[in-house]
Amino acid sequence: MATASEQTTRDSRYLHADLDAFYASVEQRDDPALADRPLIVGEGVVLAASYEARAKGVRTAMNGGEARRLCPEALVVPPRMAAYSQASAAVFAVFRDTTPLVEGLSIDEAFLDVSGLHRSSGTPVQIAAELRERVRVEVGLPLSVGVASTKFLAKIASARGKPNGLLAVPAGEELDFLWPLPVRAIWGVGPATETRLESRGVTTVGELAAVPEEMLQSWLGRSHGSHLHALAHNRDARSVTVGRRRKSVGAQQALGRRSVGRPEADVLLVELVERVSRRLRDGERIARTIEIRWRDQDMASHTMSQTLDHPTDDTAVMLRSARELLSIAWPRIEPVGLGLLGFTAANLSEQNAVQLGFDFSGRDRNELDSTLDAVRERFGGEALTRGSLLGRSPIEMPVLPDPATEDRES
Repeated sequence: MATASEQTTRDSRYLHADLDAFYASVEQRDDPALADRPLIVGEGVVLAASYEARAKGVRTAMNGGEARRLCPEALVVPPRMAAYSQASAAVFAVFRDTTPLVEGLSIDEAFLDVSGLHRSSGTPVQIAAELRERVRVEVGLPLSVGVASTKFLAKIASARGKPNGLLAVPAGEELDFLWPLPVRAIWGVGPATETRLESRGVTTVGELAAVPEEMLQSWLGRSHGSHLHALAHNRDARSVTVGRRRKSVGAQQALGRRSVGRPEADVLLVELVERVSRRLRDGERIARTIEIRWRDQDMASHTMSQTLDHPTDDTAVMLRSARELLSIAWPRIEPVGLGLLGFTAANLSEQNAVQLGFDFSGRDRNELDSTLDAVRERFGGEALTRGSLLGRSPIEMPVLPDPATEDRES
């Protein structure tokens, strides 16, 4: 029979590792003059804020002017996406050296399954402590880790342990930890759902757990109600999935408070679609659904999507549909102003289906895309570009590598 210690080790198998204020932490690491000082990454829109700036109310996606009013002593630096990608790669190398069971969620967070390592590496808590120390020493970044019996609870624990902390939920005490928390701590409870639950007197996870599942379904819909009911009881059967390819690929550009007209928005959309379609071709993926998303100057977020007749990686086909969506959305955007524009290709599959053809000056558009990609690969990403994009700084975003692409490049 397993001892109590061994049973706890087996039950608390999941780690959620999350880098703290990632962009800002990289900047503070690379420039000692920025350490322990309020720091904002991004000028027009806040891409990241150090915890010193957050203490003054600065938040990610906030307008830069508002952020500087809240924290006038903050130092503002431009983003360095290449540095963030390099730091992410170094951290993930430590993750994978700890356990082969790593599921990346973004460039700065991942789930790790450490079951089976108790004899060689210690308990999950000991492994988590060693992981944090290695990332601090080898990469120079602070890491928060949550340890729990489910992925859902491990992620909540890491959030509650921030900044730069380690929080473990002992096996058998999950509900004691979970139920006092506010309902917004649960995945899937956004502001609208939180308001709807609060109107019915449900403010904590424990109160949510006490609501019969059928009643939650009547309030929130069958699927959403069942999902929240399960999580409120810490029922999460998901395991760490290694090598799972992303379900979507996207890019976005924040615009701050400056006025953006329709022509500039269209040029930006061209750049976003071209970036995303190139990534699809690099990963040998095709998309069935495209989506534009935007944020108003008043910070309200919106999305519109369209399902294509056939999955594709064709720049022109996706751009044509994205432009249609932007045309439909523009009457809603223009009165309040555009603060952010994004494009996403979703519902992805492997590139083994029949591709759409699109005539362009007598040539097949996919052939043209291939030619452009080949030129860029040989001479650099900016060696060839569309005329409408001349003089524009390229959009840069750090990207979590696609597992299949990593396999081909290793």
